[in-house]
Amino acid sequence: MAIFEGAGVAIVTPFYENGDINFGKLEELIDWQIENSTDAIIICGTTGEASTMDDNEHLECIKVAVERVKGRVPVIAGTGSNDTRHGIELTKAAKALGVDASLQVTPYYNKATQKGLIEHFAAIGRAADLPMIVYSVPGRTGVNIAPSTAYELSKFDFVIGLKEATGNISQVAQIAAMCGDKLPLYSGNDDQIVPIMSLGGKGVISVLSNVAPKQTHDMVRLYLDGRISEARDLQLSFISLVDALFCEVSPIPVKEALNLMGFNVGPCRMPLSKMEESNIAKLKQALISTKLLV
Repeated sequence: MAIFEGAGVAIVTPFYENGDINFGKLEELIDWQIENSTDAIIICGTTGEASTMDDNEHLECIKVAVERVKGRVPVIAGTGSNDTRHGIELTKAAKALGVDASLQVTPYYNKATQKGLIEHFAAIGRAADLPMIVYSVPGRTGVNIAPSTAYELSKFDFVIGLKEATGNISQVAQIAAMCGDKLPLYSGNDDQIVPIMSLGGKGVISVLSNVAPKQTHDMVRLYLDGRISEARDLQLSFISLVDALFCEVSPIPVKEALNLMGFNVGPCRMPLSKMEESNIAKLKQALISTKLLV
């Protein structure tokens, strides 16, 4: 049932200094990711700064990703919205462009009750007829997908996964116990990849993969192959870098990291700001310690 096992990258969107999207650089990043064993491309997610894109930019990014990937790995498009009608239209358009699934965040700002969440996801899934991974990230949206709600969502054929970014391992355990194999789980936090896999998770939708695609893939693959202590050691070896990648609002640090590594992905769009110099120093040291920067 899972659309992928392993590490899917929540890929950044490269910008020129004037704020326009650098589509050529996006294609380069996609190729580099796949060459380094990334298991899925998640385009136009939080890390991709989709919240600052208009619909034309959003769909053009999805189109470029699908055409560049050429079926080598699944392409999952962030098409969530706090307006159900808008979410339906974006998801239909993404399906027409050839994506394999959508990523649907919980409605933000206006929020929703647990009943409203079920109705929202159901409306998008039925109207668009495209597999979806639902995304629980209350730190950004103010809305949590409760275990009982996850169980109800697992009954829909079009719900093929849950990206769990609450940080609450006890909640993940409750969801895993209630849903079992009916709802594949993906870690939404790079410091909890192995812990969530120990509860039956299928992998991660990752920020870390932007800078360390092979290592993040290997972490998941080692666990799936039963080499648990090696997976754990790899997880622990990247804790300092993960901490640095989230020392300011993501994707500020990960784009800074890619720029330090020579990828020239440009700045973030406002209202995200330039990274503080003290945090850049911390990030640089973490990249050096993990041998991603000399």
